[in-house]
Amino acid sequence: MTLSLGAVTVDSSDPEPIAAWWAEQLGAEIVATNDGWFVTVKGGGLPGFLSFQKVAEPTPGKNKIHLDLMTDGNLDATADGLIAAGALLVEKRSMGDFAWVTLADPQGNEFCVASGH
Repeated sequence: MTLSLGAVTVDSSDPEPIAAWWAEQLGAEIVATNDGWFVTVKGGGLPGFLSFQKVAEPTPGKNKIHLDLMTDGNLDATADGLIAAGALLVEKRSMGDFAWVTLADPQGNEFCVASGH
């Protein structure tokens, strides 16, 4: 049996606005809304689909899976642009020469951005 990744899916109490936010940040587009209960984003820098599923109550606390994004630009400028678009800074981090920024999207889902260099 061979498995392949179909999508990364994020629980949300309001999927359409957060899907639109991610589509804008990634230069992607919403390709399906399914009456607002399962919204799918594709294109831009995504290797597959990023989906947002409507749930009555998202799981509280830190998300157990998160996106790790790469930028080919200046890491601080990229983080500042995401913050200006509505993300929240969680923490700037580094390990040796490798640096990344942990942010949270407008619904509180954490994700990281690192320099691709």
